[in-house]
Amino acid sequence: MKGGLAGVLAVLFLLAMEGFAATDAQLAENFYKGTCPNVESIVKQVVTTKFGQTFVTIPATLRLFFHDCFGQGCDASILIASPNGDAEKDAQDNQSLAGDGFDTVVKAKAAVEASCPGVVSCADILAIAARDVVVLAGGQSFKVELGRRDGVSSKASSVPGRLPQPTFNVAQLTALFAKNNLNQVDMIALSGAHTVGFSHCTRFANRLYSFSANSPVDPSLNATFASQLEQECPQNVDPRIAVNMDQVTPQTFDNQYYKNLVNGMGIFTSDQDLFTNNATRATVVDFANNAGDFNAAFAKAMRKLGRVNVLTGTQGQIRTDCTAFNS
Repeated sequence: MKGGLAGVLAVLFLLAMEGFAATDAQLAENFYKGTCPNVESIVKQVVTTKFGQTFVTIPATLRLFFHDCFGQGCDASILIASPNGDAEKDAQDNQSLAGDGFDTVVKAKAAVEASCPGVVSCADILAIAARDVVVLAGGQSFKVELGRRDGVSSKASSVPGRLPQPTFNVAQLTALFAKNNLNQVDMIALSGAHTVGFSHCTRFANRLYSFSANSPVDPSLNATFASQLEQECPQNVDPRIAVNMDQVTPQTFDNQYYKNLVNGMGIFTSDQDLFTNNATRATVVDFANNAGDFNAAFAKAMRKLGRVNVLTGTQGQIRTDCTAFNS
């Protein structure tokens, strides 16, 4: 009887593991091996060309991937254009997304369609492009899991509450990332994307001019850095003015972001609190001192981010135009 029970349990365990493996295998690095084997090289060529035209391609494409996955999941719903201005990209938190990110994916999709029509999703192209821009800026390469399908819904109303805000503290960030199956180390690593890109002055002006009744300047800001930001972002500055988030190596994807945090040079509250907070300080210091640890953690976190609420199999669709649902 014991042997029979053990046998039954063993079978149930194997079935469970097979089910887990099947679910996990919905995304695969070689998903297009037989249908579009050159997809990654095609996307890379387009991304490289776009990068040659403007560095903004790097942060714009990376941020586009983050906002897509955190919005409705990694389904390219962020790319949909609505004549009524009510698509995901039209949400207030997405209106500052640079057009170069959208343009990169649209051009890459056109190139892929010319070689493999109707095969590769816009969601997968965006995931590949996000990896490619990291590499072009000097970051570490990593394998991208593929097999996503494109979403059939894109609503601005779905965005509020889903994206991290510059005023968030560690507790708020941790809770939001956890909703997407990303742990605290993943959150700290993905925050390192702020080593490239820009921020509008209005997103952090409160830290310079109205932090509290006792101190208009956030005391966690390095005093010299605060003065520098005040020069770049005077009060009532044009809301279109933006500054580099990493002012030391702004065009290199490296671990300088974490060194900046250690030195009190985080642009956002959500950045600086990673060092200020006891729960996350040790990881920040580790990433500041060990580029290899950061690169490995970032690659792992990007792969996990790319699994957020994906559509696979027969779900969704493969759009022929990334900006519109198939008719």
